[in-house]
Amino acid sequence: MRNNREIQTQPIIGQAWTGRHVVLLHCTTDNQFINLYKSFHAPIEPPRQNCAETLSQLLSIGYHIVAITPLSPVQIQYLLVL
Repeated sequence: MRNNREIQTQPIIGQAWTGRHVVLLHCTTDNQFINLYKSFHAPIEPPRQNCAETLSQLLSIGYHIVAITPLSPVQIQYLLVL
């Protein structure tokens, strides 16, 4: 007879993703959206041309900014995790 702990560790088809979601947002220093890269199941809204609006949408979903990195003198990368 198996105990409940063994049964719950088995993956179930159709089970919701329970791990971390990661988003990389690339923007210009003058607030223009460049590109968005995400983990496969990460929930997002369609990105806007205005980078601040895209960040606002991601934060409202529940993402947290983990790092902000300059990629060039005119490009910034935001790393967000949910």
